[in-house]
Order: sequence, then structure tokens, then C-alpha cells
Amino acid sequence: MTLRPLVPGDEPALEALAEATGAFTEEELAVAAELIALGHDDDPDEYLFVVAEEGGEPAGFACFGRAPLSDGAWDLYWIVVGPAYQRRGIGGELLAAAESSAAAYGARLMLVETASKPSYEGARRFYTGHGYEEVGRVPDFYAVGDDKVVYAKRLLASA
Repeated sequence: MTLRPLVPGDEPALEALAEATGAFTEEELAVAAELIALGHDDDPDEYLFVVAEEGGEPAGFACFGRAPLSDGAWDLYWIVVGPAYQRRGIGGELLAAAESSAAAYGARLMLVETASKPSYEGARRFYTGHGYEEVGRVPDFYAVGDDKVVYAKRLLASA
């Protein structure tokens, strides 16, 4: 498995990976497709991507970027690993690569938003298992009974 930047032509494969997980709604998949289309590999003021590749094919991706109007806070928008590649540490490697890339641009804090519904329990465990702490919750944000949960991780020791 190798990690690399987003390259032109990745769009269909990355969109297919997101859809294949079965974890996302049609609306979420549409947003993912928009971000993938806007993705950059070298402009920290845009959506940045790191792609995991195995056997010449994308196996997963992370999308992240500078939080608007902040001084050193970044958002992790997506981590997607295709079903055939899950439970092999690829998500953790993508997360570490996104954190490292953001830190290289001066990020001091990485934020993640996710849902509280039971089907997202694995995602919440993933983030806490990688050093993220729950720092906020908005009750009934996505739907009644489905809170927005915000996690954060400090990236720079001086932050």
C-alpha cells in the first residue's frame, strides 16, 4: 500500500469507494463527489487529499483542509476505505498522513465532525482510538436523536 496525492482521473474510483462502503446517504455521496472534484494536492486553502493505493488502484482516501477564519485549525472532512481494504490499518495511515500534511502547513488542531447514530459507532471509536477527544455535541443536529459530535486532536506541541 502506498500513499499519494489526488491525481486527475481519480474521481470515479474515489466516488465508487465511498458508495461501496454503504455508510453514506445519497446527499453525503453528492457532497463527497463535489469535494473530490474540487480537490487539490498543493493548495492548503483548498480541499487537500491523500489517497491510499494498492495494486495500482485507489483503496481509500482522506479529505481535509484549513478551517476558514481560523489560525491553525483544520477540518478532516472524510476518511473512506473501500470494503475490500478495511480492517488493515489503511484508515489509520490515511489519518496520520492527513495530520502530518496539515501540521506541515502549520496546523495546530485537527477537528472532525461525525454523527451519534449507532451506525457511526465504529467511526467514533476510530477517532478516539487515534487520540481524538470529544469536545462538543449538538443534540438532534442531523435528525431527532442523531447528534453532531465534534472531536479534536492537538497536532503541534505548542498548540
